[in-house]
Amino acid sequence: MNVLIVGATGGTGQQLVTQALDRGHRVTPFVRRLPRAESAPGITPAVGDVLDPASLDRAMPGQEAVLSALGHNRWLGPTHILSEGTRNLIAAMGRHGVRRFVCETALGISDSWWQMGLYYTLFVRPVILPFYFGDKVRQEAVVRASDLDWTIVRPGVLTNGPRRGRYRHGARVGHWLWTVRISRADVAAFMLDQLTDRRYLRAAVGLAD
Repeated sequence: MNVLIVGATGGTGQQLVTQALDRGHRVTPFVRRLPRAESAPGITPAVGDVLDPASLDRAMPGQEAVLSALGHNRWLGPTHILSEGTRNLIAAMGRHGVRRFVCETALGISDSWWQMGLYYTLFVRPVILPFYFGDKVRQEAVVRASDLDWTIVRPGVLTNGPRRGRYRHGARVGHWLWTVRISRADVAAFMLDQLTDRRYLRAAVGLAD
């Protein structure tokens, strides 16, 4: 498939690019600046910003699916980057007839509130990262309100561990007491699986080891 990957330079995004190429997909990483090294075969970078609709329009023609691992490091103040960026992305998909959208958010959002363990539920989310997680809530609402063929992927705490291929997935994944984790490599593999697996179409799914 022709796949546009948003957030391609982040941890999960890099795994998405590598694994998508391994599966034979033609990959367009959506990046803010071109890499210095020459791109590998099968990769056609697109330069832009999710807050710039015109740059999304330039990247979208010919795509068959979009995978979003959008993130940022502006954690300590009010932000709408995730929600507004996702809104722009969905609008561009609509203008260009791209239907399949797989979007990474986080466990502990919306109806999975108590599934990240007490430490995140009572301290990290409300005290350290309230603005960031608040924008993830808005991001999910934007996805749910769209008419796309979407899947929201909610991983636990992300690690840089290897791809194991053994993890739990479903609406009830997580624990009210213990913090759950999963590697970015496994998250990327699951997101790519959703390109052909319609089990979680128009649904949010939790992921954890």
